[in-house]
Amino acid sequence: MNVAVICEFSGTVREAFAKRGHNAISFDLLPSEQPGKHIQDDVMTFARSFWEHFDLAICHPPCTHLAVSGARWFKEKQTEQEIALEFVKHLMNLPINKIAIENPISIISSRIRKPDQIIQPWMFGHGETKATRLWLKNLPPLVPTDIVDGRIARVHHMAPGPDRWKERSRTFRGIAEAMAQQWGGDLTK
Repeated sequence: MNVAVICEFSGTVREAFAKRGHNAISFDLLPSEQPGKHIQDDVMTFARSFWEHFDLAICHPPCTHLAVSGARWFKEKQTEQEIALEFVKHLMNLPINKIAIENPISIISSRIRKPDQIIQPWMFGHGETKATRLWLKNLPPLVPTDIVDGRIARVHHMAPGPDRWKERSRTFRGIAEAMAQQWGGDLTK
């Protein structure tokens, strides 16, 4: 399966799919932190026809202007929000049969549509909380793979710093592996 992992610099989701034999490529404005197939570019510059050979897209649009955790600044960044929402709509409308949009609690729910699923890291082997919304097109909801104890809000309580946004945006490995197994299967067997 050809898999596009859009707005992913970490390579976590890409590598979960690649490990199972899929042709997975990540796309981001930043370089990839892990070796693997990665295109460092603005996905808005690619023609619709470019995306037609992909079977699945996992999209992580930046939450900077979307997440309700920044609600106190919403009034001051309405233009940025509109641009961010247009980007989400663009991703949702890519000519790809199966699409997942991933984001925290955000205005996507009120301005575009409600999510199809809400997941937590503790459902996939990580004893942490970080409510993540999934908007799905032709994909089933993820089934929890390893419910564990612990409800630490580590991501929410991260200390301020220049890379805080990066650390908060990473996909947990257990969630990435569940996506790859449940939405792609294992082609190496």
